Amino acid sequence: MFQDSPIYDRLISERGDVPLQVRREAERVSRELEFVMRPLTSFGAPPVERQPHPGAGWQRSALPPGQL
Repeated sequence: MFQDSPIYDRLISERGDVPLQVRREAERVSRELEFVMRPLTSFGAPPVERQPHPGAGWQRSALPPGQL
């Protein structure tokens, strides 16, 4: 990406390759999120179907106008 950039090379030598570190950390977090977001399938049991709770989710207005 920055093949002929002495400024970039100097920054990497002084501070480390921050974009590379950030990319690796983002990939690690993404892998962890994929793991924890999988349905529970321990000991050969079928996945548990979760029913959504009534009212769960984003609401446009939590309170009617004029109330605090």
